[in-house]
Amino acid sequence: MSATNEIISGYQHVISELKLVMGSKGVFDVHVNGDLVFSKGELGRYPNEGELLAQVGEIVGPDVRLYGT
Repeated sequence: MSATNEIISGYQHVISELKLVMGSKGVFDVHVNGDLVFSKGELGRYPNEGELLAQVGEIVGPDVRLYGT
């Protein structure tokens, strides 16, 4: 599952905007509320399955459950 689908599936009930911006040279950065939470450029890899979902979960807080749970 792609990182975008994972985030949408888990937090579609609280996402007001999701923007996918294509970059050059394999850029893959994820920002939440203006804060960089993942950078392929810094880590040299794409996120592991569940990694971004966990990071978004930390940002939205424990009171916001995954969609459908």
